[in-house]
Amino acid sequence: MKILGTGLFIGSLIYVGLCLVLYLFQGRLVFHPSNSLVAAPNESGLVYEDVYLNAGNARIHAWYIPSDEAQLTILFCHGNAGNISHRLETLSLLHAMGANVLIFDYAGFGQSKGKASEAQTYLDVEAAWRYLIEEKSAKPEQIVLFGRSLGGAVATWLAARENPGALILESTFTSIVAMGTKLYPIFPVNLLARVRYDSSKLIGKVTSPILIIHSRDDETIPFQHGVALYNSAKETKKFVEIRGAHNSGFLESGLDYVVPLESFLRKVEGDMF
Repeated sequence: MKILGTGLFIGSLIYVGLCLVLYLFQGRLVFHPSNSLVAAPNESGLVYEDVYLNAGNARIHAWYIPSDEAQLTILFCHGNAGNISHRLETLSLLHAMGANVLIFDYAGFGQSKGKASEAQTYLDVEAAWRYLIEEKSAKPEQIVLFGRSLGGAVATWLAARENPGALILESTFTSIVAMGTKLYPIFPVNLLARVRYDSSKLIGKVTSPILIIHSRDDETIPFQHGVALYNSAKETKKFVEIRGAHNSGFLESGLDYVVPLESFLRKVEGDMF
């Protein structure tokens, strides 16, 4: 019995220690920035502007890719790893659809200074939004917020506060708590989570048209998260099922991705006039 009691005590200490690690270092579990830019838009034939924005105490780096006579501007929020230089295929695809694109790095990613956190990512996307409104004279209804993976939560947060032309969510989750519960089922994630990104609560406040894109093959964020977000969203909304892995589904799906995305953008553009 004494040995059993000692074992339970040690096990309890280990469990509490792991809970403490999850609580204190969850930022490192969520954000995986890379500081080295591996390429630039001009290497893909895109004309671009280097942009630097003030977001609280952080200095944010962004690229603005103009498109001749574009009516829409896409504000793209990327995922939790890498930096903007890893999204050139996406930039080329969106540019080919005739939209201006602004993509930015969160604090601590790429050439952006500061430290990533949930609150800071909200300041980052707010700064990008203000830049389009104040410097590029874009009207809110001309801006489409597009978030992929973690960026979907960032875009949803802003869409719930502002009134963009539309919101596009690709391969994103309902909340960090839901994801954490899936990954760490033995821990009280809801009590430990300081990073929450609760899109499931915010998406019902979005009044703009919403397009949700998700793959059943997504090995990182379950397909059911996309379905749940769609069910919680108000009308007008559309769901597009694609195929392929979390990070490459938009490429693997080919026209099954491009056609409905471009159709949605054209519908948003048409409703402006």
